Amino acid sequence: MRSIWKGALTFGLVNVPVKVYSATEDHDVSLHQVHNADGGRIRYQRICEIDGEVVPYNDIDKAYDDGEQTVVLTKDDLASLPSERSREIEVVEFVPSDQVDLLTLDKAYYLEPDSSSPKAYVLLRKTLEQTDRTAIVRFSLRQKTRLAALRVRGDVLVLQTLLWADEVREAAFPALDESVRISAKELEMSASLVDSFSKDFDPEEFTDEYQAELRTLIDAKLEQGDALDTDATFGKAEDDDGGEVIDLMEALRASVERSRAARAEKDAPAKKAPAKKKSSKAS
Repeated sequence: MRSIWKGALTFGLVNVPVKVYSATEDHDVSLHQVHNADGGRIRYQRICEIDGEVVPYNDIDKAYDDGEQTVVLTKDDLASLPSERSREIEVVEFVPSDQVDLLTLDKAYYLEPDSSSPKAYVLLRKTLEQTDRTAIVRFSLRQKTRLAALRVRGDVLVLQTLLWADEVREAAFPALDESVRISAKELEMSASLVDSFSKDFDPEEFTDEYQAELRTLIDAKLEQGDALDTDATFGKAEDDDGGEVIDLMEALRASVERSRAARAEKDAPAKKAPAKKKSSKAS
C-alpha cells in the first residue's frame, strides 16, 4: 500500500507521527463508454461555455454560485485557508464507543506509526481498548476539514471519517407515528425466526456475484476473440521524518494537569463583583 497522507496524531501534548493509508478499495470492474457502431472511446472534455474552447485542467478554478452572483476561488485562495496547511490529526475528545452512530461512519483509513519507536502509538491503542473509548478527531484532507472516529481494529489504529450532523437527514415518516399493536405471540415467532438465521458473521462467506459474473463474461469474450485492440480503440493513454516524543510520561502528565486545570476553571463559580457603595445625598 502507498500512504496518501503523513502527519501527526496529537492528544494533549503527546505527538504520534503517523502515515495514513486507504483501508478499503473498490473491486468493481472498470468499464469505459464506447461508440456502439465502431467501438471508439467516448471521452468527456472540459468546454468553456463562453468561448467554446477546451480548457486544460491547470487553467480551471472553482466557483460558488448563490443563484445571482458567482464567486471565483483560485487555487491560491483555497491554499490560503488554515486547514489546508494543517498536518495534524487533533484529538478533540474521547467518547464511549457505543455513542458513535454507525450511520455517520464514512471512509476508513489505516494509521501506521511513522517513527523509530511505536511506543506512543501502542500506548494510545491499548488505552482505547482498555477504556472502550473512541477518539473523536479533527483533521484536513483533500481540501476539506474532516471529523473522524479513531478506533482500534486488531493491532492497528483506524481513522474513519464521520458525516457532519447536518449531513444526516431526519427520518420523518408519518406511518411510524401510528400506534401499532404487536402481540406477544407475534414477537415470539419473530424472535424464533431471527434465532433460526443467527450465526457469527464472517464477511469472507459473501461475494459480489454481479462482478464475478461480469468478469466471467469478459473472459469468455476474450477467449472467443470478441475483442478490440486497445491502442487502436482507446489510444495510448519528498517525505519529512516524523518527530519523536522525547519524554512520553512527561507529555502525558502535563496534558492531564492542563486538562484538569481547564476543567476546574470551567466548573468554578463565577466571582461576583463587589457591590457598589451607595453614596449618601447631602441634606
